[in-house]
Amino acid sequence: MEIILLQRVEKLGQMGDVVNVKPGFARNFLLPQKMAIRANKDNLARFEAEKAQLEAANLERKSEAQAVAEKMEGLRVVLIRAASEGGQLYGSVTSRDIAAAVTEAGFSVSRNQVLMEKPVKTLGIFDFRVRLHPEVDVTVSINVAQSDEEAQAQADRVARGEPAVLTAAELDAQIAAEVAKEQADAIAVAAAEVEAEEEAEAASEQAEEATEE
Repeated sequence: MEIILLQRVEKLGQMGDVVNVKPGFARNFLLPQKMAIRANKDNLARFEAEKAQLEAANLERKSEAQAVAEKMEGLRVVLIRAASEGGQLYGSVTSRDIAAAVTEAGFSVSRNQVLMEKPVKTLGIFDFRVRLHPEVDVTVSINVAQSDEEAQAQADRVARGEPAVLTAAELDAQIAAEVAKEQADAIAVAAAEVEAEEEAEAASEQAEEATEE
């Protein structure tokens, strides 16, 4: 089916392009979303007559979207989910969940604006594009964790250039290292206390000897 695009459509064309698409794609998506109209003599004439107005309206929407994109730049949201010991979610994170989280953060978006190929099914930090306008995307970081503390730990690891989620072996090694450090710190504190006591006793003995003299 031939259609006239009323806006830019990724991998399809720009506003005003006449393209051939599958009838189902046109009827079920492009036409209902008012992203295109059927390509016939009347519609071609109508588009040419309204082209300047459509382009002006598109530029205004694009400018507004760019302003929002600047405010959203660097946005990070946390989604708390239950997961197995291996990091697999009990369920998944979908475009609807991400849209809700971004909206809660102060930027109203719909699930259709979140570009994701498949749902998230593991813990971790993931980047997704949010389409604010056919020509304006912004990247949002989604931190999926079991608690706010875990989300912060994941963010800290990524900031250090490490994987957001540790494997079971890596987690065991980290715990062992933390335990070893705590033990070493405790030994150091105990040694310092013993040394301080010995110094105090020595000073006391010296004071007694001086008094006897």
